[in-house]
Parts: sequence; structure tokens; C-alpha cells
Amino acid sequence: MRYLRSDGRVAVRRPRPGDEAEFVAAARRSRDLHHPWLSAPGDAEQYAAYLRRIRRQDTSGFLFCDRASGEIAGYANIGGIVLGALRGGYLGYAAFRPYAGTGHASAGVRLVVAHAFETLGLHRLEANIQPGNEPSKKLARRLGFRLEGFSPDYLFVDGAWRDHERWAITAPPTP
Repeated sequence: MRYLRSDGRVAVRRPRPGDEAEFVAAARRSRDLHHPWLSAPGDAEQYAAYLRRIRRQDTSGFLFCDRASGEIAGYANIGGIVLGALRGGYLGYAAFRPYAGTGHASAGVRLVVAHAFETLGLHRLEANIQPGNEPSKKLARRLGFRLEGFSPDYLFVDGAWRDHERWAITAPPTP
């Protein structure tokens, strides 16, 4: 398996068509964990649409995997990528059962953030998190994201416009 980055226990790679069965099974197994915060692709058609979306120029998708088993532990996406003077994007992430709460998501998202800054050349990532999503806010805080604001009715999620907190991180200064 070709990984983009690894910390020894967790590795990050790009999603492939051959991941469909494992990804969909993990998403279905984790529905109650994700609801009402997000809806991961839960069937073949949704997974195919996900692959098309993350292959656009303004979007990038990643799987974080357990190195020992090779299993998909979760995923992260960077959307709305803008280059030029901004060089930023919007980060979303989710862990899958049984890896939620094991540190796999923290390690995986940390690797994705490093890849975004060091390889993709981004300067800023923003994570928009619903106020009640404590696990996601804790992960963002742990990785050095800072709370920058509140956006009422910001994103359409689970059938309604939801408020979100705006969390952001910028690339460390280069010497």
C-alpha cells in the first residue's frame, strides 16, 4: 500500500474505487456516531459520487488507516481549495467504528493537515463544526485549531440549516 504520510500507527492515503465495500460498510456501521453532524457515503452510488467530488481541482480526499491491519479508520476532505493570496481550504473529518476514540482520527487529521501545508502548499485550513459536536471540537483544539467565530445557519446538514463554529489553523512560519 502506498501511503502519503505515516506516524507509525496511522497512515494516510487517497481513496480508491477498490475501497468502496470497506468504506461503505464502515460508514453504515458508524451512522449513529456521525448523526446529526454528517452523512458519510453509505452506498455504491454515493461512494462513486464522493470519488468524483474529491478528484476535482478544488477538493482533496484522504483515508486514514490503521497501519497494523490496513483497515480504514476514518477519512478527511479538504474542499473549497483556493490558491493565490489565500491558499486555503475547508477541512472535514470523521472516524469510523471501531476506531473512534482511539486516537486514530487525531493522528490521521494531523497527517492530513501536515500534507495540506507541506505538500499542497496551503496556508490556512478552516473546520466548521456544529456547536454540539464536542468530539470534533476537542480534536480541532488538540491539533492547534483556534475558534475564530460563529456562523448561524451556515451549512445545510441533516435536512436543516445548522449553526457552526469556525475553527482555523495556519501553517507554521517557515524559517
